Amino acid sequence: MDIQLGRSRNVRRAYGIDEIALVPGGRTVDPSVTDSTWSLGGVTREIPIIASAMDGVVDVGMCVELTRQGALGVLNLEGVQCRYDDPNPVLDRIAAVGKEEFVPLMQELYSQPVREDLIRKRIAQIKEQGGIAAVSATPVAAIRFGRAIAEAGADLFFVQATVVSTEHIGPEGQETLDLEALCRDFGVPVVIGNCVTYEVALKLMRAGAAGVMVGIGPGAACTSRGVLGIGIPQATAVADCAAARDDHARESGTYVPVIADGGIVTGGDICKCLACGADAVMIGSPIARAAEAPGRGFHWGMATPSPVLPRGTRIKVGTTGSLEKILRGPASLDDGTQNLLGCIRTSMGTLGARNLREMQQVEVIVAPSLLTEGKVYQKAQQLGMGK
Repeated sequence: MDIQLGRSRNVRRAYGIDEIALVPGGRTVDPSVTDSTWSLGGVTREIPIIASAMDGVVDVGMCVELTRQGALGVLNLEGVQCRYDDPNPVLDRIAAVGKEEFVPLMQELYSQPVREDLIRKRIAQIKEQGGIAAVSATPVAAIRFGRAIAEAGADLFFVQATVVSTEHIGPEGQETLDLEALCRDFGVPVVIGNCVTYEVALKLMRAGAAGVMVGIGPGAACTSRGVLGIGIPQATAVADCAAARDDHARESGTYVPVIADGGIVTGGDICKCLACGADAVMIGSPIARAAEAPGRGFHWGMATPSPVLPRGTRIKVGTTGSLEKILRGPASLDDGTQNLLGCIRTSMGTLGARNLREMQQVEVIVAPSLLTEGKVYQKAQQLGMGK
């Protein structure tokens, strides 16, 4: 439904994750028999969760441990892991600096060049320890380091930017990334993001993307929406891009997974994204809380180090338990931030969904009061959902 913003402009209402709720149907399923598996670029995982390619979330060890737990982690090839032989002193400085000095420090630390030898080394380290080598770079870095990434044996390549499109107009004489050629010739499945609309998602799928990431600006450490004024709330963005996936599957016979990326904190958030049509989610801050995470209890945005227009900040998330506890439990917290697989399967069972495809078909309603109704005491005492 169009809404009149003014005499010259009609606009569409969009909805965020916090504004919707999932409706149980006439059937329930025991959570133990639900199937949460999904596939991306020929890689099948039990848990539909990808850890974000952010320096406070994923390093080589986390990639390996996420693989072991049945999830997936993506290493940022333009982060400190591929700029410094030993990134630990750098991570210690990031965790210790004050709020006012944070952005200048990040700009200083990330001014060191990305090194091709370290890209090759980190991918080799992941694979030597039995991990799935999923790695991420911006379109500019994809042009520069694409051959090294493929030759090193990466299993999945994520091309990520705040906004990605198949039609990029660059300065005259400057090489731009041909996404269709990259997907066709790279030799490694290419996952592309981020986007928020049906039209762009469909173009990326037609270009040969193995997966499409959805979300602009909702991340806990991202400030792009404030800096640029750009974005579509996640519930609407995911539903629109899922429609593109289904239409593309009908026209081509190829199913391209949609990954909701950003604004996802609890198990309930994950379940809502799946119900809106996502095949999996990419999360940062929930995984940054793991004892094994490299961020020392902090999490920061990928665009924070920009030398000209920082679009991220550092947030303190603390450390609440092991990665296994966060992904598989048993949970010791009551706010839905631990045992995320249990959250997914219990929600699926309650909604009567035996697999993720059925989860994508459950009824969704607009419910702005879902998280506040009846929660006066929790909010007043900062307990449970009131934290």
